[in-house]
Parts: sequence; C-alpha cells; structure tokens
Amino acid sequence: MDRRNFLSRAGLATAAATTLAAPAIAQSVREMTIVSTWGRDFPGLGISAQRLVERINQLSEGRIRAEYFAAGERVGAFDVFDDVAGGNSQAYISADYFFTGKHAGFAYFTGVPFGMTSPEWNAWINYGGGQALWDELSAEFGLKKLPCGSTGTQSGGWFNKEINSPEDLRGLKMRIPGLGGNVMSKLGVSTVSLPGGQIYENLVSGAIDATEYVGPYNDYFLKLYEAAKYYYVTGMHEPGGGNAFGLNKTWWENLSDWEQAIISAACQEENALGAQEVAAKNGEYLARLVNEHGVELRNFNEDVWDVFGEAAIEVHEETRDHSAMAAKIGDAYMDAMREIGGYRASAEVAFSRQRNRVFDLG
Repeated sequence: MDRRNFLSRAGLATAAATTLAAPAIAQSVREMTIVSTWGRDFPGLGISAQRLVERINQLSEGRIRAEYFAAGERVGAFDVFDDVAGGNSQAYISADYFFTGKHAGFAYFTGVPFGMTSPEWNAWINYGGGQALWDELSAEFGLKKLPCGSTGTQSGGWFNKEINSPEDLRGLKMRIPGLGGNVMSKLGVSTVSLPGGQIYENLVSGAIDATEYVGPYNDYFLKLYEAAKYYYVTGMHEPGGGNAFGLNKTWWENLSDWEQAIISAACQEENALGAQEVAAKNGEYLARLVNEHGVELRNFNEDVWDVFGEAAIEVHEETRDHSAMAAKIGDAYMDAMREIGGYRASAEVAFSRQRNRVFDLG
C-alpha cells in the first residue's frame, strides 16, 4: 500500500469513528432529577440547593444533566423521601429529621437538642464513623445520603408573647419539627411540623402562636416579624442543622466511580459554602430585623434552659429506645460529642468566650 492510499483510508476511518462517537457520547449523558423541601430562589436554604444542582452540572461538564424541582413543583416538600426511595426521582435535598416517622434514628443526621454543632457534626460524619451509620440506616429504605449544607446553630424562634418561665410555654401552638418538637411537647407545647412555605400564613392566621425556622438570614425573608414580636436568638433544638442529599441507592450504585466522585465533591463543596453563607449573613440580617422592623430580641432565662435540658435528656433516652439501630446511632453520637465537643469546649469555646469579653462582642 502506498503512502497516499494509506493516508486516505486512515482519514476515512477517522471520519467514521467521529460519526459513531457523537451518538455514543450523547447516550452517555446521565439524567438526574432532584427534588427539594425548600422553596425556589429562597435565600439561604433554597439558593443553597440550587447552587448544588448547578455545581453538579458544571463539574460533570454536562455528562450528568441534573434538573431541579423546588418544593411543590414535582412533589410536596415532605414527599421527597418517598419519591426518591421509590425511584421516581434520583435525589432529594432536605433535612432528615423530617423523616423520623420512617425511623427515629434519622434525627441524629440533622439536629439533636443540646447536641453537636455543625463543625462537630461534620467531624463525626467524615472522620468519626457517622457516615457509615447514616449509610447503614438509609440502606434500609433504599437510599444513600451525603451531607450538603448546614444552617449552623439555629435561633430559638418567634413568639407572640415573652417566655419568662416554663409556665409560659404551656398551651402554646408551635411549629417545631424533629426531636426539638418532642422536647417542647414534654413542656406542654402543641407542636406541628410545617414546610417553610406554610409557616407565615399559619403564624399570621393564629393557627400557631410561635415558630422556629432557621436563623436571622433565612427568617428575614419569611417576614415572620410581621406576625410575631419577640425573637429568641439562641435555641436548644438544632445546634447544627445539617442538610441531606438523599440518593436512590440502586441508582447511586449504578454510577461510575467518576460520577459518584462528581456528586460527592459537589455536596462537600456546598456543605462548606452553605455554612459559610449563613455565618456571613446572620449578623447582618439580625441587625436589619431590629433596625428596620423593630423586632425585640430575647434570650431564654436559666429556668427555661433548665427545663429544656431535663426534657432533652428524656427525649434522648426515648429516641435511643426506639430500636437497636437507633441505640447504635445514639450511643455513637453521644460518644463523638463527648470527645469532639469536649475538646472544642476546652479550646475554641473557651477562647471565644475570652475574645468576646475582651472586645465586648456580647
């Protein structure tokens, strides 16, 4: 074969390969439907979820094509767990304490009264065995979970009267989900779990007397200040609210290592960014609540904190007694909190207390 014929045939082979490669590449695109508990374009939680979905698309360079549906656009805010477990969608973004009706152990993967803060919880998840326990529990429901954001320590909530004693809690109707709601129930509060989009109307109408949501940044945009006068800045119920990226387990296991790495990296990135965003914004929006809307800031007194603590200990024991799996997770959680939180208390917390005293930061 002379050189001219060889090059000609090589060119034809290259062209044929190119023609065949295009549809093959098109077929390799992985379609992904993601549903969420959060409202579209809602500052904080909603924007965090949308940013995560966009990042999956960016990092995969379009080879994973993720489509996002906010609360109510495809399924209801609290229906995302079943939708993904059943395979109708591939993933959800939510908070797993909404699903303690499925298993009490899910509470440990969002927020526990008097429990771990966000840095402590993330240390447990990533380096203390928490992820393995989350995987074990989630597998029972056909799911795989990844952390994908944090709200930090949440505010105590909005009340239409001052809480000056434990007696002031009795008879209140309050929106507060998870184990924090169980604590409040023990203190005579009638509790409900509502998605963010339904809180304002229920508070304005008087269907509820009080609510917690997240913190100043998120709460500002719900306009809760129009319906309740008193804002309790520190809460016991969610010291480190963690968000969950829940994937259909079968779908996840059929992904390539590269695809799993892309999704994991995007979740880890947003897990950090979400926490940083609220840390940066909460102070600004707390000042705006006070200066623009006349919100009156309050803190629970020691008597109220004491009854919170007593009820929380009972709730911890009841949650642990739910099942062998709940006990396994609960014991591991408490062991990690003693070790990780104990060190932070003697180092970082002690430093913060002295720094705040020196600079009069409050």
